Amino acid sequence: MFDIERWQEIFDTIRKNKLRTFLTGLSVASGIFILVILLGFGQGMQNGIEKEFKQDATTSVWAWPGVTAKEHMGLNPGRRIRFKNNDYEMAGRLFKDKIEYESPRVFVRNVNIVYGNEALVYGIQGVSSEFQFIEGFSTAEGRFINYKDEVSLGKVAIIGKKIKEDVFSKVETPVGESIDISGIRFTIIGVFNEQNEREEERIYIPITTAQRVFNGDDKLNTLSYTLPPVENFEEAVAQAIAFKDNLRDYLKEEHIVAPQDDSGVRVWSAMEEAKRYYGITGNMKLFFWFVGVCTIIAGVVGVSNIMLIVVKERTREIGIRKALGAKPWSIVGMILHESIFVTSISGFTGLIFSMTLLEVVGPHVEIDYIVNPSVNFNVAFSTVMVLILAGTLAGFVPAWRAAKVQVIESLRDE
Repeated sequence: MFDIERWQEIFDTIRKNKLRTFLTGLSVASGIFILVILLGFGQGMQNGIEKEFKQDATTSVWAWPGVTAKEHMGLNPGRRIRFKNNDYEMAGRLFKDKIEYESPRVFVRNVNIVYGNEALVYGIQGVSSEFQFIEGFSTAEGRFINYKDEVSLGKVAIIGKKIKEDVFSKVETPVGESIDISGIRFTIIGVFNEQNEREEERIYIPITTAQRVFNGDDKLNTLSYTLPPVENFEEAVAQAIAFKDNLRDYLKEEHIVAPQDDSGVRVWSAMEEAKRYYGITGNMKLFFWFVGVCTIIAGVVGVSNIMLIVVKERTREIGIRKALGAKPWSIVGMILHESIFVTSISGFTGLIFSMTLLEVVGPHVEIDYIVNPSVNFNVAFSTVMVLILAGTLAGFVPAWRAAKVQVIESLRDE
């Protein structure tokens, strides 16, 4: 039942001790504020990492040649390894059942790109028709390179959205326009979107055309693959690690690279890297929880200390109440009400300020590995409820102490 006199007593006590109550409430509110902000940035880190890995297919595996660092089978270190079409074809046959999509890639260098009278400075890469699924980008206009383009050595190109905006802003669509690459005319057949704007400054052409027309041989810069999706994350990681190890072992054996030499042949797995980063994020979240909870505990201890002071100051009043017939649980309730009230108001104040800050500022935060820090409201609200419970327990000890005050001793108190 609502007791107006009890609430009048609580507000009178707060008015008499404004600074003390404010500082106590500030410690509790700051605890919740810090915890929610830390949890928000923990989620922001997870969002940033997910965005980073979504740029490529999550199950992608990439291999590229390097320079040997160790002697092996009579061959000196310092050899530059070169992948060729045969490496790609043999790997495709050996691991056929484990691959979803595959594509070689070659970088076209030392060429001149011209559109009309304008010289362009963009990177050109030769890829196969399945490369778009490995990179994970979408075609905004037109189409991507297909198998027919590869077989016929098609003089076609697909450009990034950034190139379209920078170079083709005066035409309705660049699809159908032509660019000259070292004097050879290529027709633009599509425009692609990438989450990373820097990667939209690329031009893709069929790998067969790149090798035959510009490079004059069958050298490859990278081999790229995606693996079939599986049911759970751990299984996907295990699959990626197994494929990565098998591919690396094959390429090392093929190019006579020492098994312990990781610089001669390099293989990278997005799934394995994701696991490592998610593990770091999980540990950071645990650390944030630890720091936030410690801050809240400090606030709760402050509430308990203030309630002890309140009991000490009101010892004579409590004795008079007991002399007039007040029950012990009535005394306990009087102290607990004040403790719960201060804790609740402070906790929800900290919650409202922190959630408002994340809601207003969060969507605009986009730095390396931190994107849109936010926190689940149910989690934050549950934390406040736990805080209120902790505040209740913190106030119970001094309240029980007040209930145990002897009437004679309390009336003697000055």
